[in-house]
Amino acid sequence: MASLETAAEHERILREIESTDTNCIGPTLRSVYDGQEHGLFMEKLDARIRNHDREIEKMCNHHFQGFVDSITELLKVRGEAQKLKSQVTETNGHLQENGKELTTSMEELRQCRVQQRNIATTIDKLTHCLPVLEMYSRLQEQMRAKRYYPALRTLEQLEQTCLPKAGQYRFCSIMAENIPKLRIQIRDTAMSQLRDFLESIRKHSDKIGQTAMKQAQLQRSLDSSVSPQPRVLLGRRGRKAAPAAIRAGMGVNPLSEQDTGILDVEDEEEEDEVPGAQDLVDFSPVYRCLHIYTVLGLRDVFENYYRKQRRKQARLVLQPHSNMHETLEGYRRYFNQIVGFFVVEDHVLHTTQGLVNRAYVEELWELALSKIVAALRTHSSYCDDPDLVLDLKNLIVLFADTLQGYGFPVSQLFDMLLEMREQYGEILLKRWNVTFRQVIDQDNYSPIPVSTEEEYRQYTSQCPFQDPELEKLPFPKKLPFSEFVPKVYCQLKEFIYACLKYSEDLHLSSTEVDDMIRKSTNLLLTRTLSHCLQYAIKKKNVGLAELVQVIINTTHLEQSCHFLEEFISNITNVPPDTVNATKLYGTSTFKDARHAAEAEIYTSLNAKIDQFLQLADYDWMAAVPGGENLAASDYLIDLIAFLKSTFSVFTNLPGKVAQTACMSSCKHISTSLMQLLLDPEVRQISMGALHQLDTDVKECESFARAGPVAGFQGDTLLLAFSDLRQLLDLFTQWDWSTYLADYGKPTCKYLRVNPHTALALLEKMKETSRKNNVFAQFRKTDRDRQKLIDTIIKQLRNLIAQHHT
Repeated sequence: MASLETAAEHERILREIESTDTNCIGPTLRSVYDGQEHGLFMEKLDARIRNHDREIEKMCNHHFQGFVDSITELLKVRGEAQKLKSQVTETNGHLQENGKELTTSMEELRQCRVQQRNIATTIDKLTHCLPVLEMYSRLQEQMRAKRYYPALRTLEQLEQTCLPKAGQYRFCSIMAENIPKLRIQIRDTAMSQLRDFLESIRKHSDKIGQTAMKQAQLQRSLDSSVSPQPRVLLGRRGRKAAPAAIRAGMGVNPLSEQDTGILDVEDEEEEDEVPGAQDLVDFSPVYRCLHIYTVLGLRDVFENYYRKQRRKQARLVLQPHSNMHETLEGYRRYFNQIVGFFVVEDHVLHTTQGLVNRAYVEELWELALSKIVAALRTHSSYCDDPDLVLDLKNLIVLFADTLQGYGFPVSQLFDMLLEMREQYGEILLKRWNVTFRQVIDQDNYSPIPVSTEEEYRQYTSQCPFQDPELEKLPFPKKLPFSEFVPKVYCQLKEFIYACLKYSEDLHLSSTEVDDMIRKSTNLLLTRTLSHCLQYAIKKKNVGLAELVQVIINTTHLEQSCHFLEEFISNITNVPPDTVNATKLYGTSTFKDARHAAEAEIYTSLNAKIDQFLQLADYDWMAAVPGGENLAASDYLIDLIAFLKSTFSVFTNLPGKVAQTACMSSCKHISTSLMQLLLDPEVRQISMGALHQLDTDVKECESFARAGPVAGFQGDTLLLAFSDLRQLLDLFTQWDWSTYLADYGKPTCKYLRVNPHTALALLEKMKETSRKNNVFAQFRKTDRDRQKLIDTIIKQLRNLIAQHHT
């Protein structure tokens, strides 16, 4: 069994050797050498080899003839091959000999092709590099020319397009490294130019605003000279468009390369046409910086910086000078700077996309408006010159109209102007107070003499006056009033004109203007003129003639009040009978002044009478006169003469005034004489003194009966002396029985005699009688008279007690 397995294993190994690649036969042979049947295997192997040799030999014998034929053919072919080889070698020699020139030409051609390829490559590279170099050269040129926005565009194109195409070259690397530095340089330079621009417009905002306000004023004058069309304020879309605005509107690049910020327009200002406010400013630094920062992706940074800087400048512009109120030029410079600031902001708003927006500009304007109003309220309060206030008002109106033309709301400014109107009115009142006082001080208080028709017409044209009787009189003649009347009337009209001037251009209706003028005129009449008239009446050394002339003057001014009403209605075009129209208080003002003058006349007359009465020197202990007639006292004769001359001047006064003055004088004389009788210092009065006083009273009654002033009916003026007359009659006639019997009856003869007065006078007579009869008390007549006086005194006391009960 073992030999069979060994034989099978050797057979397998042999088959494996026959069928396996010689490179992999090693493991098979190793298994033979590792086994114990090596010799047996070698035998098997030899037998297998011999077997294969026999098969090969059989095969060779089978194909031998063909092999011989093949060898024979091969030998023949070798000979032919030798011939062919010699021919080829010969041909090759000829070919090599003949191909040397071609080889040389081919080498030259190859070299040319290599050069051509190198040239093409070089041209291709240069095609990509030359634009880079040209663009970089253009960039340098733009940088030198300070054309930074085009330079930034060139830089962007160089970085994004040209350098990537050029490839990796050293100069490209240097350029790429310089690009961020150039961007920073452009950004910083643009910002520097913007700062210069901001500083420039800050310095020149005065000039910009002045030009804008000139435009507005020119437009106003043009509108006022044209038909009554609604006024269109000149503003950003005025008659002369700004070049920058035109460029922006047409889509042209606004980036002018002029960096001055303020253009020179001195020559233009000399011409009739005022340049546009924007013509003065070159906004290219703003546009350039905005575009540059936009390209750099820093637009927000630029917007914040610009707005912050402009806010700072706004605060500086809105800060008024401490002495601004001293001159109109100070206000004008202040307004010019503000207008210049907002003209620039408005132009930036409409020519840039979002650098500033409407909300930002409105916020700035609200801030400015509050500060402007506060500053004007403060500084205008220092002003006491109405002309300066009026000029300031016109300047504020022009300022408001200018900014309104640019779309800014200005209602607060007009509200403030209405507030200033009150201040203006007060300043006018102060000025007219001085004027009225000057007129009063310069007046001669005499009727105006006119010697020609021309003079007459001149005065009647200055103030309304019509007197048909006076016109019939021949020249020379006198107007009843003094220079005071036409001067005051003209000053009233001047005041009304001054009020009207302030009301112009305030966008008020005719009714509002009319009401404003009437209220101011009422203040002038009731406060200023009234005080001045009181000053004229109350001032020292004013005489009765002056007071009489004041009454005449105020009477004529009172009559002219309705002409003032018509004058105001004519200049305001508001009918005087309009509902709720304010009425002038001139009539009451002049009436009050006239009443004050009348009272002053009465007071002055009484004071003059008192001066005469102080000269009275009665002998209260005088004896009863004999048969001769007593003469009136000297002081009383002088007093009557004075009154006659005084009342003769009252012919031009209203009748009631003269009558009242005369009655008041007579009453004052009567009262004063009564007070002399009852003076506590006069302790004794004799019957002789009463007869002298009775004579003086008769002189007064004679004066009253003569009618020093026309208009009294009957003996009305005598009633002023009735109290004194009845008292003196009672004592001089010694009619006590009648007095005591009829006391209290309406028909009593001594109805005006007061028992208290009679008692006081009787006691003074009792004292006199007692002293005179000290040594004659034993005479029966004197004793009886003394008893009678005592009895009468007792009865009077009982009468007083009964009346009191």
